[in-house]
Amino acid sequence: MSRTELARLIRERRAVKTGYNNKKVTKETVMQLLEESIWAPTHGMRQPWRFLFVDKDHLPSFAKKIASTYPEERQENRENYLNEPNAILVVIMETSDIPKQWDENFGAVSAMIQNFWLLAWEEKLGIVWKTNPHIYDEKVKEILGVKENEKIAGFIHMGYFDEAPEEKERIPLADKFEVFEGE
Repeated sequence: MSRTELARLIRERRAVKTGYNNKKVTKETVMQLLEESIWAPTHGMRQPWRFLFVDKDHLPSFAKKIASTYPEERQENRENYLNEPNAILVVIMETSDIPKQWDENFGAVSAMIQNFWLLAWEEKLGIVWKTNPHIYDEKVKEILGVKENEKIAGFIHMGYFDEAPEEKERIPLADKFEVFEGE
């Protein structure tokens, strides 16, 4: 039995955290991938996302500003860390005071990020979705212009790669699957 291309892509996709080559990640490429990615399921067609793209040329000043929100003894480490990828896409999510809508919005953003990840993988563009402490920092939100009714869903670190990370095993589905047999 052969796997479909989509199933193969889902299984082969990896988080690329390091080992980026020097090929530039362009705004045009990211926008092209996002044009398809935003077709994710979104309850009530709220489309609760927006994006801030930081290319390699602007990464040093971006990294310095974000790192400045950390205690002084950690700033150099955080600045170096934020300069590792070739670009960063900040994904900003619309929040809600209604828990159901908040959950639906986060689900939509998560599905959109998975779409983006799969499409990027197809292009040999490595990404990893980062949720470091700075995404929750009010000073970072202010620096990035995140509004009162928004939150940072994550920083997507991006870069082209020459060698894909190794596959990591999953817990067998049988260990995580049950059938309700109640009356």
